[in-house]
Amino acid sequence: MQSIRDFITWISESQSLITGHESVAERFPKSSNISSTQDDSEYQGNPRLGFLYQELCRRLFEQSKLHSVFAEEIQLQQDGRTLGAIDFLIEKRGEPRLEHWEVAIKFYLLKDGLWYGPNAKDRLDKKLSRMLDHQLKMSDTPAFKSQYPDLVSPSQHLLMHGRLYINPFEKEDVPTECVGLRINPQRVTGYWCYQSQFHRINEPVYRLEKPLWAIGERQRGDCDPVSALPKHFIHCQAESGQFWFIVPDDWPQSSM
Repeated sequence: MQSIRDFITWISESQSLITGHESVAERFPKSSNISSTQDDSEYQGNPRLGFLYQELCRRLFEQSKLHSVFAEEIQLQQDGRTLGAIDFLIEKRGEPRLEHWEVAIKFYLLKDGLWYGPNAKDRLDKKLSRMLDHQLKMSDTPAFKSQYPDLVSPSQHLLMHGRLYINPFEKEDVPTECVGLRINPQRVTGYWCYQSQFHRINEPVYRLEKPLWAIGERQRGDCDPVSALPKHFIHCQAESGQFWFIVPDDWPQSSM
């Protein structure tokens, strides 16, 4: 429960990866009630980090003084094909218009001017374009209007949490923008390196399980530090608290 409580607090307090768009929220909407009554029960659903993150966002909306969940994970279909799913429709007290929220937690590594996910098929510019041009626009589609004919088109909001990583052993300018949006420099706090550079990290590092990628591990000394490296990437936290991705020497090509 402590890790769930810490993750909920992290979501409520952390800033977005990017800013500078009318639909992009800089942080989770205020008025969330983080207290001893907060639902920090263990999560029993899909173990993937994105599912856990979305569930904790739902709990925050439900605990909010101003917001409540009207609907979640709304599947939209049109002409026999699936358009996708809307994460949340949110009611805001005193407002007749619902809010459409898409939420995501992402981790990107800077390489040659682009922000790649550890699985390099994922890239920040591609993700932002899809979220803004497809995901958020689903609440304007005929399929949505057919499913909710009595609703005014909701306002659209994107919340993208996570962390951005740079390689401290290679010189590269950190971009200030991505697809015309501003990179939040306060989220550029992680490091990454190739396996052949691993020996240059001058403190012990400990592997993180995916549910702890955002908040880290309080008791890092309870397990053995990383020594042998697997063939794929790993996410770690150093003794000092610094977050690290260690990737194969042929990354990102090897994971595209």
